[in-house]
Amino acid sequence: MSNKTTVESWTEWDPLRHVIVGRATDCHIPPNEPALEAKVPEDSDMRGQHGRRPQETIDRANELLDTFAAQLEARGITVDRPTPIDFSQPVTTPDFHTDSQFGCMPPRDVLLTVGHEILEATMSYRCRWFEYLCYRPLMQRYFDEDPNFRHEAAPKPRLTDADYHDNYLSDSIGVEQRLKWAAERHFVTTEEEPLFDAADVLRFGRDLVVQHGFTTNLKGIEWLRRHFPEHRVHTVNFPGDPYPIHIDATFTPLRPGLILNNPQRRLPDDQRGLFERNGWQIVDAAQPAHNTPPPLCYSSVWLSMNVLALDEKTVCVEASEVYQQDQLDKLGFEVVPVELRDAYAFGGGLHCCTADVRREGGLQDYFPDQ
Repeated sequence: MSNKTTVESWTEWDPLRHVIVGRATDCHIPPNEPALEAKVPEDSDMRGQHGRRPQETIDRANELLDTFAAQLEARGITVDRPTPIDFSQPVTTPDFHTDSQFGCMPPRDVLLTVGHEILEATMSYRCRWFEYLCYRPLMQRYFDEDPNFRHEAAPKPRLTDADYHDNYLSDSIGVEQRLKWAAERHFVTTEEEPLFDAADVLRFGRDLVVQHGFTTNLKGIEWLRRHFPEHRVHTVNFPGDPYPIHIDATFTPLRPGLILNNPQRRLPDDQRGLFERNGWQIVDAAQPAHNTPPPLCYSSVWLSMNVLALDEKTVCVEASEVYQQDQLDKLGFEVVPVELRDAYAFGGGLHCCTADVRREGGLQDYFPDQ
């Protein structure tokens, strides 16, 4: 059996055979910048914090990520890891300066695997401008080992102040105003240039479902539509989310015909037609087991539904999220508990901290009735 890499993944649920799992090493809380500040809730303990995260929290997160990687390897899944850079380094371009960077725990944010291609996203935070470098050693190896692999990078945005609405920077906006803006699709990012994070894209074979929100603008979605001309690209948004960052704690496909939807951020009726016409069931996710996120965490309690499907019958769920585990068990899945909560603060949950390299299964059409 060859140990050489094959890059191919078309869905979120086909049998996982090769994956990248992130690292928490040297992760920083970056200084304020327009897109980042808009993401942090007014009452969050993240407000005003920046600098390298405490070493004991880094060590704990890496312990959990290493254990998760070992769990996957025990199931016969090949696991690769990124090479962290020095995230304390400032970033200066002709258009902006930021005093430090972020980390490489959530490869899902940066890398979008569609078929035989891995695409580096634009990113919309200045502190994440160079994050792709952590994955370049892997991309180079995949390129050498797989003659069908396409390594692509979206155009690097300038990220000038013109990319952001400055009225999002007020500390006193409040959730009610944020929800109103979300319903009106008025987000912190403007349409100055294409912006998208890979974690705003879900793969359904021939169809890509992309969230319009804080980190992905309409011009970014149009860029994806042109870049993947053989795919059908669908724009969604979720008015109940005052901080619409990434789609994978809001809308989670588990197998053909079944999607978990955050009950506080339901897909609007006018966007459900594609799924309803093709017999897909959208069910409310179970309630989170926790009332608050962990300390110094950007994410919401709804990382409970940020699960990783290993195949159509097997799903990894965070070990403390007992209600989500119970729901998936009743839906007929084998549930694999994975302890990860103490790593949430470094960039998200089980889906966030992974990026597909290979899943079995070819390109299929799951939505023949468009």
